[in-house]
Amino acid sequence: MVGIKPKDVAPSAAVKFFGAGTAACIADLITFPLDTAKVRLQIQGESEGSGAVKYRGVFGTITTMVRTEGARSLYNGLVAGLQRQMSFASIRIGLYDSMKQFYTRGTDSAGIVTRIMAGCTTGALAVALAQPTDVVKVRFQAQVRLADGGRRYNSTLEAYRTIGRDEGVRGLWKGCLPNISRNAIVNCTELVTYDMIKELILNYDLMTDNFPCHFTAAFSAGFCTTVVASPVDVVKTRFMNSANGQYRSASNCALTMVRNEGAKAFYKGFMPSFLRLGSWNIVMFVTYEQIKRGMTSLQVYRSLQA
Repeated sequence: MVGIKPKDVAPSAAVKFFGAGTAACIADLITFPLDTAKVRLQIQGESEGSGAVKYRGVFGTITTMVRTEGARSLYNGLVAGLQRQMSFASIRIGLYDSMKQFYTRGTDSAGIVTRIMAGCTTGALAVALAQPTDVVKVRFQAQVRLADGGRRYNSTLEAYRTIGRDEGVRGLWKGCLPNISRNAIVNCTELVTYDMIKELILNYDLMTDNFPCHFTAAFSAGFCTTVVASPVDVVKTRFMNSANGQYRSASNCALTMVRNEGAKAFYKGFMPSFLRLGSWNIVMFVTYEQIKRGMTSLQVYRSLQA
């Protein structure tokens, strides 16, 4: 064990699983107001009968929300969001490398098809398990204060209970299929882009395996993911936030959007989506790499002391 450095030791699956969930929670804490602004912009136009535009742009939306609902409204659904990331990101990101090894039968040579398959698998599995947290998060972010000062939901637990009671178990998994589609796209674009750009940077000795490399790969992954996933993300948000029976299916939701608002509706909230996904990816991947390195260093230190 003498002379072994943390960089020479691959992080274990448990380190990746815990590190991904923790890094995603940190990223959510920092970028959550942008995500809330994105949701408000995405649902704008589906229920306002007058057609009046309440929110304009990312920072205009944030300013309007703070002025009319208070600063705390920017963090509506944060508890459900953190619950979602701790379960969701741990699976879709933390198990990505393990799934790559599964498909390559333990070898380290993974082509783009294998990486896409790994991203699809972990993304779908994560959605299947964590969908209720996503439904509650979106409902909280979308709700505005009623005329009498009340709210649709007053707490995270009340939201789970109310949705389960009024809409059944299916209500908690509402939008699961479009969300699986979305996360197959997001996971593949996000993880595969990050994975491949980081690999290219290191293979061509453009940067070392440190912050500048992680930042560049994460920013690129965030931009590519936003461009590819925005249409599915808008449909997912609209469908999960809709009243019971408003849309027959996710495809019906998409068709209704095109008919009533035009194709541009699929890119509503693009800038906050990019600002959120870009910043989220940077914070998450940089933090994730540091957590993996720190926990691996601790494991090496403990093994040397044994």
